[in-house]
Amino acid sequence: MQFEGQIERIEVVRIPMRTRFRGIDVREAALLLGPEGWGEFSPFLEYGPEEASAWLAAALEQATRPFPEPLRPRIPINATIPVVSPERAYALARSFGATTAKVKVSDASCAHSDDLARVAAVREALGDEARIRVDANASWEVSEAIEKIRELDRAAGGLEYVEQPCASVRELAEVRRGVHVKIAADESVRKADDHLAVARAKAADILVMKAQPLGGVRRALALAEQAGLPVVVSSALETSVGLSAGLAFAAALPELEHACGLGTARLLEGDVCERPLVSDDGTLPAGRIDVSEEFIEKYRASESRAREWHARISQAAEVLEARTR
Repeated sequence: MQFEGQIERIEVVRIPMRTRFRGIDVREAALLLGPEGWGEFSPFLEYGPEEASAWLAAALEQATRPFPEPLRPRIPINATIPVVSPERAYALARSFGATTAKVKVSDASCAHSDDLARVAAVREALGDEARIRVDANASWEVSEAIEKIRELDRAAGGLEYVEQPCASVRELAEVRRGVHVKIAADESVRKADDHLAVARAKAADILVMKAQPLGGVRRALALAEQAGLPVVVSSALETSVGLSAGLAFAAALPELEHACGLGTARLLEGDVCERPLVSDDGTLPAGRIDVSEEFIEKYRASESRAREWHARISQAAEVLEARTR
């Protein structure tokens, strides 16, 4: 493989989730050790080699190159509220110590009325001055999105923005014209062949960007500069290794107007370091972390799972190598 000689070691870990999130109860990741430290390769299991190749490029960059020079030492983060009861949402929002919360909505397991109650509970937990944003994961049609955004905005006492209400760039643009709440794009950036299509179409006010799916910190910084829109740096539900790359991205942005979605280590039962990137004051530090051999051993995946991840790495590496020929 192209990176042979650069990567000294690969470890695969499986960490249980505190709450089912994005349809999974356990988060798996491959950690790659190189001359600069550990990098994380953790594309979700349904992603094929083509999509996973960007995640591998990010892991290789993190393991073999220093992070860009930071412009700020600490990054403000949002509380992340999964699809849970209003009571649980209230407790989670309070526990983060953050003044911004991102609330997941429009899950198949609950009704819209449940979403409204969850959002209202988070507002009650955080107070009038807090910022509340919701994420619909591209689940609505245009007319449905406009109606539900207006209702969620009322329940929240004002939304900061709505993330990815619809799937296509065209739909996002229509929704943006139909509501006064700001629209943020996530999947339409990271899963698109053209990462800048949203910005060119004026289909969003804000871009949600994740370093690993975009190919690494430097690639994400270049795309953010080209887009010319405010950026919210978010996690891909990584361990603290992957989160540290997201924090490096946020730390290097010329401007950072919004809290970032990098507080997701709290959703994991454990981590691969003694001091996970969990915040009590609504911020996290930029910089690399120290991986613990004890916790790698504790969460090491079975040999069969490790073989599957090594195969995924090889397949993604073949895609990367084909692009350089």
